[in-house]
Amino acid sequence: MYTLRTLPGDDVRQIMWRFADRFDLQMSVQSARSIARSTVAKLVAEGARNTHEWTEQKGELLTAFDQSGLTALFMDPHQGGYIEGPKNLALALVAYELAWVDAGAATSSLASCLALAPIHEKGTTEQRDKYMAACVPPQPGEDRTIWRGAFALTEPLPYVGVDTGVLCGKASVAEWKDGEEPMLQIDKRGRFITNMDFANFVTAAVESTDERIKGTFMVILEEGDEGTFDRGAPTLKMVHQLSSTRDPVLNLKVPASRIIGGYDVVDGVIVPKYNHSEIIGAVFHRTRIPVGLMTSAKLISAVEPVIRYHRNRFRGGDACKEGSPRFDKGIQINEDALQRLADVWASGEAGCSLAFAAARLADRFDPVEKAKEAHFAAEGVTSIRKQMAALRELKDKVREFIDLEYAPAVERDQARYDELAGDTLVQYAYMEALAGILNPGVKLWNTGEGANKMREAVALVGGYGITEDCPGFLMQKWTDCQLEATYEGPEAVQRRHLTMTMTSEIFGHTMTKWIEQMRRAGRDVPGLGGYVLASAMELWQWTLAHLQEAKDEDGRKLYHNKRQGVTFPLADALGWLLGPYYLACDVLELIEKGPMSMTLAEGIDDLTGFYKDLCHMQAARAAGEVARICSELVYGFNWNRCPTPDGGIADKCEPEAMSGNDCAQDGTLGDRSKCARPDLVRFRELKDTVDMCLAGCRLAKDRAGSALAEVMIPEALDYPQG
Repeated sequence: MYTLRTLPGDDVRQIMWRFADRFDLQMSVQSARSIARSTVAKLVAEGARNTHEWTEQKGELLTAFDQSGLTALFMDPHQGGYIEGPKNLALALVAYELAWVDAGAATSSLASCLALAPIHEKGTTEQRDKYMAACVPPQPGEDRTIWRGAFALTEPLPYVGVDTGVLCGKASVAEWKDGEEPMLQIDKRGRFITNMDFANFVTAAVESTDERIKGTFMVILEEGDEGTFDRGAPTLKMVHQLSSTRDPVLNLKVPASRIIGGYDVVDGVIVPKYNHSEIIGAVFHRTRIPVGLMTSAKLISAVEPVIRYHRNRFRGGDACKEGSPRFDKGIQINEDALQRLADVWASGEAGCSLAFAAARLADRFDPVEKAKEAHFAAEGVTSIRKQMAALRELKDKVREFIDLEYAPAVERDQARYDELAGDTLVQYAYMEALAGILNPGVKLWNTGEGANKMREAVALVGGYGITEDCPGFLMQKWTDCQLEATYEGPEAVQRRHLTMTMTSEIFGHTMTKWIEQMRRAGRDVPGLGGYVLASAMELWQWTLAHLQEAKDEDGRKLYHNKRQGVTFPLADALGWLLGPYYLACDVLELIEKGPMSMTLAEGIDDLTGFYKDLCHMQAARAAGEVARICSELVYGFNWNRCPTPDGGIADKCEPEAMSGNDCAQDGTLGDRSKCARPDLVRFRELKDTVDMCLAGCRLAKDRAGSALAEVMIPEALDYPQG
């Protein structure tokens, strides 16, 4: 048994989330935390969330962001920022700190970054420098007004509110004089557009209705352009009220140079460099990460308020005397309250580990992606199809790199590893496959399961949970989760994305290495849950391979993009595996680096013991969900039809016909060695392994719950309440 002395602080987080050596990120965290627990908390406590309108009171947020440096976080130093290079991890850390108190405030901070993201990712050099620099707060002596932007993708139903491939925003040529730049007429109606109350410019997705313009594109619209820049009616939302949201109407004449990424003129036709889907793909590849992280931050933020509530509950009455267990522990004398809170905490930690891993990968991937584009441009390979063909030829090298990447350091051929790590195309192929899993995985699992777990946190404070003055603003956080689950793409969009990426050969090889890695962890770090996680991954991997080959009783393929009753649950199962895997990696990092920290060394065994138990709990929960989903998919498409020894199908499910499988009706188990379906025998063996590897997971929950009964917390929250 161990003792958790205090709730984890920055010294723990910096190690687990890999920014202990980044002073710039640490300062950004402190700036965001200061604003969250002063300005943001004050606004929530004073009822600023109780109106749909963007008020002068809410405007204090923008001033605070400007003064703290958060507004300039997205920019490069030459544009007025202060962090060189990719900033995905920086944005994720800021979102975590702000969402700890209020996710609407986090959205306000990130919305301008989202507006700039199309320009940052695909804009011309001139576009990037102009708009990025304009969105930096003016320095002393500068006579200018800061610009703020809005990202206008979503449109009134039934357009982009349902399918981002369908647009009602239209573009045509308004004027095109010989020898002069074309002028475009843009007609765009937005829906749920953040920042519209004060946006000076909008990045909008539109489709051509003119034969002189090809396809779709994104364009920059400014409030001073000729025409209508109507900010529209406020959205009557019940969540994220500390962000501005309106439904704008934009009908403007703009120069063609505002097309994001530029354009060519081919045979008298304006051909944008990028269509709107290419730009959105580049943007959402990264910006979904902070949104998923917001929900997980709420779960961890709920731990302290719930503990405080539980310890103060039932202290009244003559029978409850000071020094008695009831007085000292309150509701925490009950195992249920402790273990349910441990589940909330474990889910939050797993979601954060996954999101921060995705953010770090995005930071590494950004320069590799640009280097890949430069490489192909130099080779004259502009066709996407030819680029993909060239990358496929590298699959053996990519597999070799993955083998070395996940091999123990003492067994690795370091010279070969360094060579492959420096190969741009190898790195691109590997990172692109992994990002294609992590980015939608963060958005799918964190917001979906996070919303469920946030309801549990609210329930843990009883009737207090649905009041405005609930400690930790838990009620507001729970309702905010509902928007985060749909913001930047609902669950169905993420499942669809995973359906296309989780069959990647590169990702499949990566997961094989994850399985080996977790088995080593199970052997070397008892109590982490490595074995159960490895067995669940192997079960999922087998099920994916099986479903890609299997057919239903009507001869139709099971794994098909139209069979979302198959592909979507399998994507959900994968989402369950990602969080505990990256939490296990973070705990291993803490075990390795924690003893070197002066502030952690003394109690490091107790701290890592607690984190191992959280990881074991979450791994076991994930394994249970994966086993349930996989069983339904493997057995569920032959209702009342069973394989016979001669390879046929029996009309009636009888023990003799099953030849060794469980009968779906009476559960009779025969001799597996005589089974007509040896592939299903393998599935049963894998599932049995998952069951056996659950050994000890409930003991881990017992220990984690007991630790929560002893942990010291401050006398009061460090931000104001209602």
